[in-house]
Amino acid sequence: MSDNQLALSDLELGAVAVIDKICLTPAAQGLLMSFGFLPGADVRLLRRAPHGDPSVYSIDGSEVALRRETARHILISQILPSQERELP
Repeated sequence: MSDNQLALSDLELGAVAVIDKICLTPAAQGLLMSFGFLPGADVRLLRRAPHGDPSVYSIDGSEVALRRETARHILISQILPSQERELP
């Protein structure tokens, strides 16, 4: 992981980031890609469950819940506060 990369699980509530890389098995990558988790895609953290896991992300016009263990294998960069970037 480079200095400016974080894991999706590190994203703060309301912030938007760009997906850089998914570091999971090919089967898990394929499933996430079918939901829109692709390199270059914008993703926003919408909310977390009461105990912090899972979290709900907005990506490609959909809301997807991911467990922290999965989200920590999705590398992100270019994190922007919610008011600086709008998602479709």
